[in-house]
Amino acid sequence: MQKQNKETTKKSPAARVAYAAVFIALAMIFSYVETLIPINFAVPGIKLGLANLVIMVGLFLMPAGEVLIISVARILLVGFLFGNGASILYSLAGGLLSFVVMYILIRLTKLSMLGISISGGTAHNIGQLIVAALVVQNFKMVYYLPVLLVAGVVTGTLIGILAGRIVPVLRRFS
Repeated sequence: MQKQNKETTKKSPAARVAYAAVFIALAMIFSYVETLIPINFAVPGIKLGLANLVIMVGLFLMPAGEVLIISVARILLVGFLFGNGASILYSLAGGLLSFVVMYILIRLTKLSMLGISISGGTAHNIGQLIVAALVVQNFKMVYYLPVLLVAGVVTGTLIGILAGRIVPVLRRFS
């Protein structure tokens, strides 16, 4: 990862901004497409996490600071365009916790891309659950945790498999 980040930082500032803009646009498109997919689980708020694919790929190809900006920009833009204040709050909590967990695991472990993605998916759900419990001031929401953990593992697995196929291809072109 360090080698790839050094190569990315050698690009001109304009190229780096262009890459970030493309990643933000992709993440926004994936977020929108996700709203069109009718998934109805027993627990509200469970999604595939398609936008997290962009963040996963970014963490393996770009400096972490740029990926963090992409993540926050996507959350804010999608929240203002298609959501509301509550959706922004939940998405920020989940997205930031997921980002931190995945970044730490990439830097400090030799965990596979699949394992990192699963950890990010479950962290995202935990972050949202914590905020939900604080907002409604009811900590009995922890009963949703098993379902959310299973959902995080399933969606994290799917995103990890896709990222594992995309990152090597993009590394060849970057």
